[in-house]
Amino acid sequence: MKEEFIQKFTQTFITDDRYKYFIDGLKITLLIAALAACIGIVIGFLIAIIKVTSERTGKLKLLNVLANIYLTVIRGTPATVQLLIMYYVIMQSSNNKILVAILTFGINSGAYVAEIVRSGISSIDRGQFEAGRSLGFTYGQTMWYIIIPQAFKNVLPALANEFITLLKETSVSGYVALNDLTRAGDLVRSRTYEAFFPLITVALIYLTLVIFLTMGVSKLERRLHTGDR
Repeated sequence: MKEEFIQKFTQTFITDDRYKYFIDGLKITLLIAALAACIGIVIGFLIAIIKVTSERTGKLKLLNVLANIYLTVIRGTPATVQLLIMYYVIMQSSNNKILVAILTFGINSGAYVAEIVRSGISSIDRGQFEAGRSLGFTYGQTMWYIIIPQAFKNVLPALANEFITLLKETSVSGYVALNDLTRAGDLVRSRTYEAFFPLITVALIYLTLVIFLTMGVSKLERRLHTGDR
């Protein structure tokens, strides 16, 4: 039993330097998640501001309609399907699979970030708007200098949790033959005909990442609450 365990371990990680599959896959997964999160935050804030502005001032009606369509489509379809559409339809002429994944997950994340930010902005008392306008600020200046900083602080933990969700969602990148962490485990499994070590390794790596990120979010929440006292 011990010899069989060592043999399978060796085949999975040592033979042909297969451990490098996991390292390279992890790098790609983290790259996709990080850049997609940045895109998602930018899109999310823009959509949230459009919706809040439309609700409170009646302006940007056309943009609000487009934003609602975007939210409905993206939130109503699976990320896997969106990835396949982006790869095989929208960007079929591109060979950059990493770019396809980054854009897909960034656009997908933006829809969820938008609702998080919108709720954060809505939680700010309307008196803050009135105070800004009484100081001579325009609507845009009031939003940028007074409302957004407070809203960002309120939703920061939720945004961090969205990044954790995004990180796990990138595991479907293998559908477009992208050698991310999950596909790395599948490639090793196909070469060793042994599923236990490759798949458990992938699961443990994801679990470790999520645990550390969750700890970071919890620490962030405590610091934010401490600053409010």
